[in-house]
Amino acid sequence: MSRSSVTKRPTIVDVAAHAGVSTAAASKVLRGAYGVSPEMKAKVQASMKALGYRPLASARGMRGRTYTVAVVVADLHNEFSSLLVEGIRRECERQKYRLLVAPAGSGKDAQDRMVEDLIDRAMDGIVLISPLGTDAGLEELAKKIPVVVLGRHGASPEFDSVAADDFAGANLVVDHLVSLGHRQIAYVNHTTTGTNDARLPEEVRVRGYVDAMIRHGLGDAIDIIQSQWSQEGGEESGRLILSRKERPTAVFAGCDVAAFGVLTALWNAGIRVPDEISVAGFDNIFTTSLAPISMTTVDQSGLNMGSTAGRLLLERVGGRAEAVNSSVLPVLVPRGTSAAPLVEVGKG
Repeated sequence: MSRSSVTKRPTIVDVAAHAGVSTAAASKVLRGAYGVSPEMKAKVQASMKALGYRPLASARGMRGRTYTVAVVVADLHNEFSSLLVEGIRRECERQKYRLLVAPAGSGKDAQDRMVEDLIDRAMDGIVLISPLGTDAGLEELAKKIPVVVLGRHGASPEFDSVAADDFAGANLVVDHLVSLGHRQIAYVNHTTTGTNDARLPEEVRVRGYVDAMIRHGLGDAIDIIQSQWSQEGGEESGRLILSRKERPTAVFAGCDVAAFGVLTALWNAGIRVPDEISVAGFDNIFTTSLAPISMTTVDQSGLNMGSTAGRLLLERVGGRAEAVNSSVLPVLVPRGTSAAPLVEVGKG
């Protein structure tokens, strides 16, 4: 295709010429400025429609709001992240805002580069899902642009936050497994390279696991497997468990995706779940409810968390200055992958 055959995007100059008015007058109509007659407005809008004119987002940003916000997410493979994003999208759609999904990849440097790019592109606000970094760094960012932190714990006067009570959620799982008779409960944790942020959900959940084990008098049985919350990380953890001479009777993975990996490793080895080993996850993504899987997990209402984050962000964009910290109470969802451990004949 030659350059001459490419259709040129109409400009405000083209609109003005089509409507037979000055460029300044057409621009005033576009901006909704004071002093434009109804006749002038109708004429210019008709020309915009006839030419298919759409103002550039960058130009709108120079005039004020772009009515576009972004969500920065590190892990698009995790279905729970998709739930959060969908909740944000629904709220943005309700309030006539556009939502851009910005995959940041792993690591703080990649996250920071993505955020700066979004600021350069005149976003009205940003939701950060489980961001890396310090409170001070996030507060400095919030002075540049409205920010809502989703998933990461801790309140701040500079930005809003939405998080589930991950500590209580981990307690729920351990309490459930102990009530079934389990005493050897392994926990699959997520290790973030280069950070030790106590406010990230993975750090809060592992503390909840440890707290519950100690509370039940099982401190000596604490068994934390450092891994990644991914399908691959879960499978590796499952194979590690299978390699042991003494295996736990239950495995609690800190997120559903990792729990699926554990299940895959156990099923591939012919292990009967939950007869030989019970498995529980965390997040209650849709796949956990499918009948062939029916996985015990914790529901933290990802859609509602996302919707809340979207609403708070747009309130910030609208001018609210007071910080809001929203916490979601998780609920245990017991299903078919957890049951009482088998007791061998002559034992117990």
